[in-house]
Amino acid sequence: MNRIVIYILLFSFSKPSFAQPQLSLMPWPEEVVFGRGQMRLTGDFTVSVSQNATDKLCRYATRILRRIDGRSGMFFKQETVANDRVNPNAALLIQTTRPGLTQLGEDESYHLRIENNQIFISAETEIGAMRALETVVQLLRVDSRGFYFPELTINDQPRFPWRGLLIDVGRHFMPINVIKRNLDGMAAVKMNVLHLHLSEDQGFRIESKIYPKLHELGSNGEYFTQEEIKEIIRYADDRGIRVMPEFDMPAHASSWLVGYPELASAPGPYEIETGFGVKDPVMDPTSPVTYVFLDQFIGEMAALFPDPYFHIGGDENNGVQWNASQSIQKFMRENSIANNHELQSYFNEKILSFLQKYRKKMVGWDEIYQPGISKDIVIQSWRGKDALFESAFNGYKTFLSNGYYIDLAHPAINHYLNDPLPEDHPLPDDKVGNILGGEATMWSELITKETIDSRIWPRTAAIAERLWSPGYIRDEREMYRRLDDISIDLEELGLMHLRNQDVLLRRIANGQQIHALKELIGLLEPVKGYERHNRGVSLTTHSPLTRLPDAAVPDSKPARDFRFLVEDYLQSGEENLRQEIFNQLMFWKEIHKKLEPITVRAPLAEDALKYSRDIESLCAIGVQAVSVNMLHSQRWKDEVSMLLDAVNREKRECEIMIVGAIEALVKVAK
Repeated sequence: MNRIVIYILLFSFSKPSFAQPQLSLMPWPEEVVFGRGQMRLTGDFTVSVSQNATDKLCRYATRILRRIDGRSGMFFKQETVANDRVNPNAALLIQTTRPGLTQLGEDESYHLRIENNQIFISAETEIGAMRALETVVQLLRVDSRGFYFPELTINDQPRFPWRGLLIDVGRHFMPINVIKRNLDGMAAVKMNVLHLHLSEDQGFRIESKIYPKLHELGSNGEYFTQEEIKEIIRYADDRGIRVMPEFDMPAHASSWLVGYPELASAPGPYEIETGFGVKDPVMDPTSPVTYVFLDQFIGEMAALFPDPYFHIGGDENNGVQWNASQSIQKFMRENSIANNHELQSYFNEKILSFLQKYRKKMVGWDEIYQPGISKDIVIQSWRGKDALFESAFNGYKTFLSNGYYIDLAHPAINHYLNDPLPEDHPLPDDKVGNILGGEATMWSELITKETIDSRIWPRTAAIAERLWSPGYIRDEREMYRRLDDISIDLEELGLMHLRNQDVLLRRIANGQQIHALKELIGLLEPVKGYERHNRGVSLTTHSPLTRLPDAAVPDSKPARDFRFLVEDYLQSGEENLRQEIFNQLMFWKEIHKKLEPITVRAPLAEDALKYSRDIESLCAIGVQAVSVNMLHSQRWKDEVSMLLDAVNREKRECEIMIVGAIEALVKVAK
């Protein structure tokens, strides 16, 4: 069949259709064929698995049963799912061929069929069945008659095999309950790799029985015991998620050197860093002591983490200590090592030999790539698509993180449209398979256990879709419609991304009512990138992350909805949309007056007045721009443009996210 015809047919089956039920599936499946009927949910709902099903699948199906019961409140009679006998008349019937393994490249495909009286799942592996069960939960709908599942058929499989989330527990430690609830969120959107960044200049976060001073002196008492790591691995495996450790070396190594300064390239003593950025301390790549230590340490950690992939970091070595060391410079001359890049390559080769001895595959950031290094390594690309494609073209497995740095507070659409393998990619067909997928990266300079969920979710669900779904599924508004629904669904897993904003606002308001603060924070987002470090406050690991930029989320729904409203109005000119814009601006214009009384008893809220004053002015400008009774002179436009520019240039820790929409209204004002 002609390739264009295949594309059109697949798109017609898979594209969300407004003529069909408005489903909130995320990731969107590869193929969806809608039926006409419904399967109504009743209290007799039961789940049955095939007799070859493992206990892991039974536990997963039981959790899904309880979630559906909790969402519908129907008091299902069935308490748990067991593989003792198959009930062919069960409301949800699950058939698998084999158990499957939580490993890269395992079959995660599934077939799902919903008829008027039964849901049927078939999958090659239990991992595929788990992915199907998450789709079932997302398919639950409600109408005036109650809860139901739409009649349909889904054939689904992931586009990429590596769909990960990095959580940095080094800079700010995240306890085990935070990791577990985020694993539940990952499973809900079909992600399959948890990348734990376990060592940093600011902390070494895992117990070592061979070298106990690593965690005793390098963690301030905040670290995972080995039993806790085993528990995390078990918990993740139960959800079809791999756990990959990262121990950053040779740089980002301050916390290693507090207890073991003999590893360093310069004399100690060393201490745990509290500031952020690239630091000088780096391991000595010329010392036999370094390699004896790392051989034994890697052996210990390789035995603890069953996944074959082991991340060594390898990034951001500034070379200061190496350049200043006479012994290291002498070693380089004697061994014809021309520069620091070649010296780090020498180091990497040594570490690679240890990993191969313990049957692990080396993963590292772009910097580990060098001509001649084993094709068995995997490169995590933070530098961008050029580096990604170069590695893949030269035969290296690689996955993308550039564009998925969720700590930088960019909106979900930026990540969603960032494709590891866009249509115009330069790779020949035989190299495409070297692109494994991607990872969202949650670096923790500016987060705590209170705020981490709001930085990961719901935007990471959009990244999960980009890595699972066909590349042509990329409509912005449709993505956001489903993302808003998924965000609420994620709450039932214990994630705090929505509820903790109110916790922070109550603290900022000193226990007073937070309605006005809530209205204000909905129009703000934290500044993007690393700009918050340049806004007049020196941020450290001890800084209070309890202020407005911490309560603000990276993707403001009220501001986004207003932007869509303005776009629709500018395209259609419809009077009802103009009136809706006018009413919304008049409402927001009053935020400042509502906030003023609160600040008398809430010093932390005083910063809010700076934003609310500007919002009051912005709304006044917007009202003037959509007023049908006002003549907008060029002088007015020039003056307004200067005010808007001044707001954009204001050096604050949050951005007012309606500025762009106001600018668009001013631009077309008659």
